Amino acid sequence: MKIAIKYGLLITLVVVIWVLITHFLFSISPESKINILGPILFNLASIVAIYLGIKAKQGGKALSFKEGIKTGVSISLVYALSASIFFLILFLLVGPSLMANEPMDQNFPPWQRALGAFAGLFFGALILGLVYSTIISFLLVRRART
Repeated sequence: MKIAIKYGLLITLVVVIWVLITHFLFSISPESKINILGPILFNLASIVAIYLGIKAKQGGKALSFKEGIKTGVSISLVYALSASIFFLILFLLVGPSLMANEPMDQNFPPWQRALGAFAGLFFGALILGLVYSTIISFLLVRRART
């Protein structure tokens, strides 16, 4: 569990830094092409953290495929929870203007946009974490056998 917390919080740290830079340090408009870097950065951070977490869990010994997936998903769960808590606090402090980049921005009231964004973040992190964990575990277990 210590590995999951360490690497899950590292992914959240990347998200926090990105949000603070793009929303408060250099205010980037919702139409800016730079916004595409956010999801790419978050996914790369997830892949790297899951890989490093599984390698740390391996610790030089053989790790089963199932243990690798469990480690990766637990890292993703910590990330999903901590990032959701960060965005909830930020949403409560900043208000609905935080949701300006959301695709549902014009069509729904703020509470529905926030709920949709939190659900997307949480379940998206878990689903992608499962996919990344499966692929990384397969590659690491396969390499360990040869």
